[in-house]
Amino acid sequence: MAEPLDEQALNAIFLEAHTHGAWLPRPVDDALLRQIYEIARLGPTSANTNPMRVTFVKSPAAKARLKPALSAGNVEKTMAAPVTAIIASDERFHELMPKLWPHNPDMAKNFTGPGKEEFVHTHAFRNGTLGGAYLIIAARALGLDAGPMSGFDNAKVDAEFFPDGRWKSNFLLNLGYGDASKLQPRNPRLSFEDACRIV
Repeated sequence: MAEPLDEQALNAIFLEAHTHGAWLPRPVDDALLRQIYEIARLGPTSANTNPMRVTFVKSPAAKARLKPALSAGNVEKTMAAPVTAIIASDERFHELMPKLWPHNPDMAKNFTGPGKEEFVHTHAFRNGTLGGAYLIIAARALGLDAGPMSGFDNAKVDAEFFPDGRWKSNFLLNLGYGDASKLQPRNPRLSFEDACRIV
């Protein structure tokens, strides 16, 4: 049995962590991005399908390609962020099932055939979203701040970065070292009584 995380770890991941929109001019090393993914990929997904795919947008040229797809309110903070991760889902994730589910080589058949398109899309989106959440937690655990967001044109991002149609963008995630002096107070969250039931 794992021991509960200490208060410092909980603060870093959840209790004192905030969504950041202002960034310090401090670069994020590629090796750290690799480490974040290595942790995040271990989070559970249905049938171990791991459909999340990530494009880490870092270079000025890549940021320029992303900029036209951003909503006006997200341009400045995204251009200032050291890294913007495009969290996407692979809608042909099942092609990798022999590697990811080796004890049953026929598992991929559950995701192929006529009439399975909506099922596959829903599965990829749901589990790709889980993967993106794990990536946020891993980034915070390794000392980065995160700024997940919608507020962009998915079709433009997909056309620019995933023209073969296999990957579909879900949300954007700015990563870096946040400027804590620019943080706003945390917005309220729903209480247990408002959001939960025990039955």
